[in-house]
Amino acid sequence: MIPMNGPEHFNFDAFRDCLFTVIVNKSTPDEARKGSKRSSIRKKPTTSQTSFTDPEPSELADFAEYLAGGIFASLPDELQNLTHRAIQDDTTLSDKWSLPLTLSVLEEVTAYIPGEVNDSLTAYGLVEAPKSDVQSFITPVLSAYIAVVTTPPPKWIETRTTACEICDRDWVPLTYHHLIPKEVHAKVLKRGWHEEHRLNSVAWLCRACHSFVHRMASNEELAREWYTVDLICSREDVQKWAQWVSRVRWKKT
Repeated sequence: MIPMNGPEHFNFDAFRDCLFTVIVNKSTPDEARKGSKRSSIRKKPTTSQTSFTDPEPSELADFAEYLAGGIFASLPDELQNLTHRAIQDDTTLSDKWSLPLTLSVLEEVTAYIPGEVNDSLTAYGLVEAPKSDVQSFITPVLSAYIAVVTTPPPKWIETRTTACEICDRDWVPLTYHHLIPKEVHAKVLKRGWHEEHRLNSVAWLCRACHSFVHRMASNEELAREWYTVDLICSREDVQKWAQWVSRVRWKKT
C-alpha cells in the first residue's frame, strides 16, 4: 500500500492523476466526448465483462486509487522516484526514461504489474483483447506521468500574480512570501522534507496577508505543513481572514 501523505509522495499523486485521466477518457463514450445526442447509448459489455455505466466521479476515483496503488508499487524504484534533477544528474536514467518510451522499457514495466490489476482492467473493459492490452493501456499513463515529474522547476520570479493569492485584492502592492522560509532551509534538506529545487518557491501576497501567514505558524511549521498556497488557504482561520481583509479598501488621500 502506498502512503499518500507528505511532499515525498508527489510522484504517486502524479501517477494516480494521470491514471485517472486515462480511465475517465476510456470510460466516457466517444459520442459523449463529441457532444452527440447519442451520448446516453453505451456499448453493452460482454457476459465476461463488467462496465462503468454513467460512472460517478467518486466511483472512478476509488477505482483509480486501487489501480494506482497496485501498479505504482510494481514500478522500478528509479521510475517511482524519477525527478527532473535525477535525469539531469544521470544520463543513463535520462536515456532510459526519455519519451517516447521504447518497446523494451514498456515490456519491462508491464511484466511486473500484478495479475489482479490486469484482471480488473479486463473486467471493466479498459483492456479488450485483441484490440488492446495492458501495455497499450499503461503507455499513455506512463508518458503523462514522466512528463509531469521531470518538468523543470519554474523560475519563481516569473510566477508573479496580479492579485494577492490569499485575499485576491489587486489594488495593493504585493510582496513575495517564501513558502519554505529561508531560516529553515538547512533543516528541511537534512530532514528530507522537500527537494532542493522547491526551497525558493514563493507566493505573492499583500503585506497584510504576508504578516498574517507568519503570525499563524512558526517557520518550521510553515515548511512542514503549510508549504503551498492551497494548503495555507485550506485553514479556516485563513479563510476568515481573507473574507475580512478583502473588504478593506484604502481611503483616497
